Amino acid sequence: MVDKPRLEAFYGKPVTVAHRETVESDSDEILRDADSVNVAFLVVGDPYGATTHTDLVLRARERNIPVTTIHNASIMNAVGATGLQLYNFGQTVSIVFFTDSWRPDSFYERVAENAALGLHTLCLLDIKVREQSIENLMRGRPVYEPPRYMSVSLAAEQLIEVEASRQGNVCGADALAVGVARVGSDDQLIRAGTLRQLAAHDFGAPLHSLVLVGHRLHLLEAEILRTHAIDLDSLNRTLKDKYKLE
Repeated sequence: MVDKPRLEAFYGKPVTVAHRETVESDSDEILRDADSVNVAFLVVGDPYGATTHTDLVLRARERNIPVTTIHNASIMNAVGATGLQLYNFGQTVSIVFFTDSWRPDSFYERVAENAALGLHTLCLLDIKVREQSIENLMRGRPVYEPPRYMSVSLAAEQLIEVEASRQGNVCGADALAVGVARVGSDDQLIRAGTLRQLAAHDFGAPLHSLVLVGHRLHLLEAEILRTHAIDLDSLNRTLKDKYKLE
């Protein structure tokens, strides 16, 4: 993650930080002078990875403002760094922070559908930035909670909990998964193991993602996963018992 001063130094231009509510509710401000001057909208990851960005393009075209897209790498393709083949991935799901009163598991059906086809599932992990407490929200106070980024270990714990409730045998404690952190950086981390092992592993600073490994695992994929194993003996047993790969 690159802070504003570094971005301004790199581009040689002032940068306005546009939070989610700005893009969703105040897009007119972003487009205000775009018919006469160049306005660049910088995003993390793929420009069309969020429907909000597509909506911004539509609003620009309604004003006859030309739009040029410069595509970017994102976790959707950079996850290939795990060694898992991109064409063996199914639907991508999002895992959000559980609360005492809200423990959503609607993603489970998508994971089950992928598992039935033997496909891998990329799990995007929750990010909480500029979130307000219930009290501050109700009182209309612009006070925000500290940023939170879901870790691989927490995501693994939540998946295990959901499996215990759903009992569809798709993301239990012994399910094979891959955790990734800071993909593309000099200190990126990739580790393969069961969800139980990932839940106990420290992946360090954000951003994190997690992949549930499908049963159509290719021999070459398995070989690369071995290089990322938290516990090689344990991984070899899982590959032999569940994937029939020696």
